[in-house]
Amino acid sequence: MNASVATSAGTQARPAAQAVAGPAPSRRVVDAATRMYHGLFALSFLGAYLTAEGERWRMLHVTLGYTLAGLLVFRVVYGLFGPRQARLSALWAKLSGGADWLRSASRARALAGVNWRQGQNLLMALAVVCMLVTVVPVTLTGYASFNEWGPDALTDWHAWVGDAFLVLVLAHLGGLLALSLWRRKNLTTPMLTGRTEGRGPDLVKHNHAALAALLLLAVAAYITWEWSQSPKGLIDWPSLWALFKN
Repeated sequence: MNASVATSAGTQARPAAQAVAGPAPSRRVVDAATRMYHGLFALSFLGAYLTAEGERWRMLHVTLGYTLAGLLVFRVVYGLFGPRQARLSALWAKLSGGADWLRSASRARALAGVNWRQGQNLLMALAVVCMLVTVVPVTLTGYASFNEWGPDALTDWHAWVGDAFLVLVLAHLGGLLALSLWRRKNLTTPMLTGRTEGRGPDLVKHNHAALAALLLLAVAAYITWEWSQSPKGLIDWPSLWALFKN
């Protein structure tokens, strides 16, 4: 009976000890500058896509498109001179192993023999690179269409590339969802918090919070400047209000 009581007391003590110990250990894997870029990039594309139709949103659509181009420039520069985990060379390293992974996967006699972690990294890197590359034709066709350069078909080309970009974004999100369910782990958390569960040293030593704040201020300043330059602002509020009244 004493042993039973001791066992019961020990069982109750362990959760209490775990609660006192605090949250589970974690380590930083994504710095603040990368996360800020990612959030601004996603919001800029979403806003640009939703404002693609109608003259009321035209200037806002154009401004968000230019913001995407500016964020691409930041990503390239940061990918050349930023921390090791954010380097473009890291993306290239993942992509360069794609052919070997496909060969090993085709030769594996069982699913257990396939390195699925490498395949996951390959697919994620491919989606990121495709989205970065697609920003170039999206911006160029949009700029040419806005300034009425070239044939009238430029507008259709711009819309087509924008739709292709949306497909890439949805594929990226779908892949993250599928992998999160398969691994029973939320793979979007590191891009939101910068950290992942697990013991060990931080993979990213410096958070670069000041650079993240500077990037946010730069984007806000640019949008504010564009708003001040447009006679009616970035949104034609009177026309929009008349639309809702009718």
